[in-house]
Amino acid sequence: MSDFKVSFRENSPQGVSNKVHIMDLKGYLDAHTTPHLEEAFEKLIAEKKYNILVNCRDLSYISSAGLGVFMAFIEEVRMNKGDIKLSNMSPKVFNIFDLLGFPMLYEIFKDEGEAIKKFEAKT
Repeated sequence: MSDFKVSFRENSPQGVSNKVHIMDLKGYLDAHTTPHLEEAFEKLIAEKKYNILVNCRDLSYISSAGLGVFMAFIEEVRMNKGDIKLSNMSPKVFNIFDLLGFPMLYEIFKDEGEAIKKFEAKT
């Protein structure tokens, strides 16, 4: 079975009332491992944590099933005045997102700090 892990961190930029909730993805995200990512999003939403930054630094692969998970949660997050932003993608992972038009739907940043600043500018 493919190895995939999700871990959580928080960042409280100065002047932001809502914390930025960071999900670090590691490993291989495919049809077999997407339930882990779904559970992670469900956990944050259940806790009313809607400012979500997904750090893809250690994500080695994502399939279309993995991309589908992002699509499944974006509407609910945005309806609650939050957003899902992505950062730190390898060129290989970015190409998969880009091929399917995700840069038109999601803000993708080279590094985590840029994404956090964008959340900060929102408040």
